[in-house]
Amino acid sequence: MDWTLLAALAGLALVDSTSIGTLLIPLWMLLEPELRVRQFFVYLGTVAGFYFGVGVALTAGAGTLREAFAGVGDSPVLNWAQLVVGVALFALSFWFDPKAVRKRRARTGKPDTATRWRARLSTAEASPATMVGLGLGAAGLEVMSMLPYLAAIGLITAAEVGAVVWLPVLAGYALVMVLPALVLVGVRVALARRVETLLQVVSAWMSRHADGMLSWVFGIVGFLLARDAAARLALIG
Repeated sequence: MDWTLLAALAGLALVDSTSIGTLLIPLWMLLEPELRVRQFFVYLGTVAGFYFGVGVALTAGAGTLREAFAGVGDSPVLNWAQLVVGVALFALSFWFDPKAVRKRRARTGKPDTATRWRARLSTAEASPATMVGLGLGAAGLEVMSMLPYLAAIGLITAAEVGAVVWLPVLAGYALVMVLPALVLVGVRVALARRVETLLQVVSAWMSRHADGMLSWVFGIVGFLLARDAAARLALIG
């Protein structure tokens, strides 16, 4: 596995590091009056462990799937099905557009995603078991939007390396993914409340943009799937 591929994987991991589960919830934990370092690491370790487990399962099964679906790219029926799915996902992205989401929430009175997660954190007991549950819940809900991680697994699978290589690479991906949160907790411990304003600014910005995450994910995935299928069907050059 060359350095170019490793750099690409690191870049994808850093994109993954900006989600609600990997950065926004840790930010809220750092802004609490009493910093509970142990609970912080239990939560972050749970999120990283969940991603690593999903990655192991997907990468281990990729070889079998590749053999089972050999020649799928040559099937017009499956290519048309992929095109339909891609267009549907792209159209679905508009349903999750932040403006549309805000209008629906204004009618129903439901809180936004960031508000719901902050409420869960504020009512959660400060115990390791609760932090494990919170970490599993956050990571599990983000399975829908783990586009960078799926792309990383695709790159690892395409490299056709053995488990002795891809297992530590996946572990490294999970580590890089939580690295910004680890840096922030180090800064918080070293500088105490002097960095509170900075953390609040970053937290507020991420909270405002949390609703647009699924819109971008569905839009990008839908476009890529539709474009690939259209190219296979010779609908575009």
